[in-house]
Amino acid sequence: MRGLASGVGDGFRFVRRRWWLILGTSAVLIGPCLWHRHIEAGDLGSHVYNAWLAQLIAKGQAPGLYIAPQWHNILFDLVLLRAANWVGLGAAEKIVVSICVLVFFWGVFAFVGVVAGRPPWALVPCLAMLAYGYSFNMGFMNYYLSIGLGCLCLALVWRGEPGNWIPAAAIAVLVGVAHPMGLVWVTAVVVYLLLRPLLPGAWKLVVPLAVAAALRGMRSYVGRSSTILADFYNPTPFHATGADQLVLYGTRYEYLAWAALIIGLACFVLDALVPRKQAGHWNRLELPLELYLILFCVTSFAPENLRISMQSAWIGLVVSRLTTISAIVGLCVLGWVQPRKWHLMGFAAIALIFFTFLYQDTGKLNRMESNAETLLSRLPAGTRVIPTIYAEPEWRIAFIAHLADRACVGRCFVYSNYEPSSKQFRVRVAKGGNWIVSDSPDDANDMQGGGYDIQQGDLPLKQLYQCEQRDLTKLCLRDLAEGESTGKFGFRPER
Repeated sequence: MRGLASGVGDGFRFVRRRWWLILGTSAVLIGPCLWHRHIEAGDLGSHVYNAWLAQLIAKGQAPGLYIAPQWHNILFDLVLLRAANWVGLGAAEKIVVSICVLVFFWGVFAFVGVVAGRPPWALVPCLAMLAYGYSFNMGFMNYYLSIGLGCLCLALVWRGEPGNWIPAAAIAVLVGVAHPMGLVWVTAVVVYLLLRPLLPGAWKLVVPLAVAAALRGMRSYVGRSSTILADFYNPTPFHATGADQLVLYGTRYEYLAWAALIIGLACFVLDALVPRKQAGHWNRLELPLELYLILFCVTSFAPENLRISMQSAWIGLVVSRLTTISAIVGLCVLGWVQPRKWHLMGFAAIALIFFTFLYQDTGKLNRMESNAETLLSRLPAGTRVIPTIYAEPEWRIAFIAHLADRACVGRCFVYSNYEPSSKQFRVRVAKGGNWIVSDSPDDANDMQGGGYDIQQGDLPLKQLYQCEQRDLTKLCLRDLAEGESTGKFGFRPER
């Protein structure tokens, strides 16, 4: 374990010895947060917009909205709002998101290193791509932050040193405040770590088999339930590996993801064929491999979208988020492989192409947001807007309409903003209605999806839409009228 951060003290010593390498890696890592005027990451625009609404609520300038007491799904929003009160929303977005990327990257680095028994420097390109993978680009910032903190927590408790449980518990509190899915993951792994040593020999397979059976039963129950609504996503083995986290804006990312998966498999298989003299070499692989197989079952049986009741909002893209954890545990398995120079070179080449693609695609979104800012800046303050902006057909990152939310900050109100009515975030709609945002999560979803018919009580409203089929970054504004559908105007790419 020489050179590996396996506890708080060891961690500080590791940082002291490798500070120059850690600092240089971190500086390069936050580059994608700085290479455009705005960070284009799906739902991030909505988080920034709602931080602005929180500022208005504090000043008494957002009638009908309020801040709800909430203990989960809020850490990113709290930090963003506090930073925005100090330095403004523009600078706060860059600073806080960069911190989240570093927490995620170094949290996963520490976890993979502790599980593998060595610092995973050869896997740095993979960790960097995962840090800017699907969960980041969809803008799931609270979930993203919870997973990074969860990895730090698990890195502390993995080896069972008693002195690490107190700092791990403190981090676990932050994990829960960030997002409940992260806390569930950490708790499940800790329980598994404590339970597994009690099972002799082949009985260790009882837990994975029991989890698989429980998940299959849960899927059957939800499928027959008359009160719970669920969409089940059947991932291919490729998606269940976690490689899907690299598939973002179009099919060209799929080729990169396949290349990364094939190189990873080659590294593992070729290393497994090498005779080993070290005692217990294979034993170190058992636990991460079991966790990986359990996660494979979870992503195979869990619902992609879930709605507990007709009155609640959808809990969306569950499996697509969970494959982030699958990828992390997969890297733990790959960390068991003796690192070679060609491993680093192969993954670095893929990462170079990945970030080149990402720069190009997020640059296109930045141009679109600049067009939105130009149009919205001409509106009278307080104008209400419904953006109907759609991603290109091949893009997996679909939530690009939220770039209009951020463009509205300080200028206008997004009437179709889904956060307040969903009751899953701090900013919420008060009973009795308001004029700033729709109080129905279904209506908010239909508005941006193009399936909502404008009512007299909704007016006046403006629609921001894509008006040039050959250039979907070009946007236009128009007045909406009673009875019009939000999908009537503009070009919607066919999927």
